[in-house]
Amino acid sequence: MIIITGIRLFLISLYTFLLSLVAFVLLLDRTYTTYFILSRIYGGGVLIISGMKLTVSGRENVDKNKAYVYVANHSSMYDIPALQKSVPTNLRMVFKKEIAKIPFFGWQLAAGPYIVVDRNNPTKAMQSIEEAKNAMIEYKDSILLFAEGTRSETGEVQEFKRGAFNLAVKVQHEIIPVSICNTQKIMPKGSFNIRPGTIHVHYDKPIPVEGTLIKKDELELMAKVRKIIIENKEKYSEK
Repeated sequence: MIIITGIRLFLISLYTFLLSLVAFVLLLDRTYTTYFILSRIYGGGVLIISGMKLTVSGRENVDKNKAYVYVANHSSMYDIPALQKSVPTNLRMVFKKEIAKIPFFGWQLAAGPYIVVDRNNPTKAMQSIEEAKNAMIEYKDSILLFAEGTRSETGEVQEFKRGAFNLAVKVQHEIIPVSICNTQKIMPKGSFNIRPGTIHVHYDKPIPVEGTLIKKDELELMAKVRKIIIENKEKYSEK
């Protein structure tokens, strides 16, 4: 098992390096159309190399011609390729600045359409929210935020932070709750041991965001989205 995991990690590293080089070339297309296609290819490739099966439900809830704020739970590194492969629309992920320091992979993320956030600097964090807002308005791209702020160590959905909901209110775009199931068993936080299995991603119905919302309204919206994500995670997770 250790040897197989080591081989898989090596192949994923090599695959990531090669596609990162391709990504740098594709960034010449500033509409990012080809970059988003590559993201889907990359996500699918990582899952295949790792021996993962991906199942998806709720795609019928998503209008491919609209931009959304996707809010998802986060418990494993495999959440990202599962979303890249399954999301029905062009997607810009918001990721922490530490990832941008990873040679080649992080560099191309920072240079591309994805959005870097500095969680330790409130001013820069708000600038990232403004960048996300402009991307939704100018390019009609959807934005993904992991509302917990970091991966859950237990797989349980942690308390949400307000950033995703503040963004949704600012741009007046609908929120889609996304439940990612079973990834905490496949590769939990702090582990590099890959356990092949089935990842399920569920896209729930869009939640409208209209008018000016005060802090109390945002907190109620946050609680509603979190409840939906938890219910669907329990419904679709392997027992």
